Amino acid sequence: MLKQLTVRNFALVEALDIEFAGGLTVITGESGAGKSILLSALALVLGERAAATHIRPGATSCEVAADFHLNPNGAAWRYLEERELLDPFEPNRCLVRRVVGGGRSRAFVNSAPVNLGALQALCEPLVDIYGQHEHRSLLERSVQLSLLDDYAGAGVEALAVRDAHRRWQARERELEAAQSRAQGERERVDLLRYQADELRALSVEEGEFEALAARRKRLAAASDIRAVVAGHETALEEDLIPRLARAGGELEAIDDPHPALAAAVRHLQAARVDAEEALVELRDYFNAVPEDAAALAEVDERLDLIHDIARKHRVAPSGLPAHAAEVEAALASLDANAHRLDELRTAAQAAEAAYCEAAEKLSTARHRAAPAFARDVAAAMAELRLTDAALEVEFTATRNERGLEAARYLVRTNPQYPAGPLQEIASGGELARIGLAIEVVAAQRSALPCLVLDEADIGLGGTTADVLGRMLRRLAERAQVVCVTHAPQVAALGDTHLRVVKTAASDTVIDRLDDAERTEELARMLAGHRVTGETRSFAQSLLDGAKRAGDAAA
Repeated sequence: MLKQLTVRNFALVEALDIEFAGGLTVITGESGAGKSILLSALALVLGERAAATHIRPGATSCEVAADFHLNPNGAAWRYLEERELLDPFEPNRCLVRRVVGGGRSRAFVNSAPVNLGALQALCEPLVDIYGQHEHRSLLERSVQLSLLDDYAGAGVEALAVRDAHRRWQARERELEAAQSRAQGERERVDLLRYQADELRALSVEEGEFEALAARRKRLAAASDIRAVVAGHETALEEDLIPRLARAGGELEAIDDPHPALAAAVRHLQAARVDAEEALVELRDYFNAVPEDAAALAEVDERLDLIHDIARKHRVAPSGLPAHAAEVEAALASLDANAHRLDELRTAAQAAEAAYCEAAEKLSTARHRAAPAFARDVAAAMAELRLTDAALEVEFTATRNERGLEAARYLVRTNPQYPAGPLQEIASGGELARIGLAIEVVAAQRSALPCLVLDEADIGLGGTTADVLGRMLRRLAERAQVVCVTHAPQVAALGDTHLRVVKTAASDTVIDRLDDAERTEELARMLAGHRVTGETRSFAQSLLDGAKRAGDAAA
């Protein structure tokens, strides 16, 4: 439940610290005192959009904090647990704070900063605020469906359907984006596959082009090369080597130990050895350069093919191996994208199936609850003096984040006429009472722990206001109810009574009333500023009647 609301520099409020109890809390005060300001502050901390008008004149910022006690494993508690936002020392406590100033707003949950979406998601299952004009929103079919979900106790299922739908749509968007990319890549895939097949067939190895070019050069000049090599072979073998051998032998035969002569002999011997080795190498080279027209033709054919493919791919012949690797890598990447497309399609189908399963479960709960909801609302409307009124819930098939159906309330206020949409059948006063009946009935079965009504009883008086007060008191037996009211019959039934007043400095303050102060406040509500003994007596009778009703219920 809501335990405390702290307000600083909000609208006309300088500083307020309000403690709330369980049961029915009523808030009263003269018009303009600032009763609705408190609920506006509460709405802000629950996630309503901030505005500059929220900041008290003369202040640079405002702050609102709400302290909640959470049910363990409730929706809000689980939300905090999943995001590791639970208070480590008091896990059942949740302090929500909103600060507005400097052209921006900040939100905190248990001192951790959060965005506005997270704040709204956390607070949605904590508090429902029903304003004095809230019956107008009742005309919206989304609101009608939400109230039915409250009655069915299917709030958790509705959130599960919403989350499942969002996950499904996210998967669908990923799939569509991947399919769009795949459509644009299809022609490129075809081209790359053709190129890859062509390059695989060619199968050029690293350095092959350079080796072929060198071999072709030798083969093309083989005749001239062999002639030159053969001539030098003959010169070495028949002339140079014999002359070097003869010179070395004759000089070595000179009987003179002079070192220069010895060195010359050694050089001549080394030259002869080098010449003999050169002759061997030339013979090997001569044999390696045959005059082979067939081999030359084969090399030319291979080189021509390499040049042709290189021109087609707009790369240098020597760069074909690297280009082939790039084509293979690009094709593998696109093939991986195609595989990813299959994975995304499977994920989207699984997400859709999960959504359908959750939505079917929610749909079953709605259809099962609808007849009882209509009966209970009819009974509540009868209590509020709409004795001939009846409600029907009409479903139409759809498929969105709300589930597999939309709901529309059809109401009949005159048994002589068929049921029709609320806006066409109910008058303004009837619509307000019908809205209250629906809200109270939905809240009686809801898992929502706190219901706040902001002058929702406006226009009701006398017996009808007393009936509403008793309905709220019954509701407060299972949920916390906070009601801003102008009706003394409702105020008398509160378990706790808070009074809002405006000071001489136009500040809004709030007091918790004791029994004597409650009598005076009820007398003021009954008679205005001309309070008499008679009005005090009537006020006391209202309080006594409320006490007797409470004792009887106990």
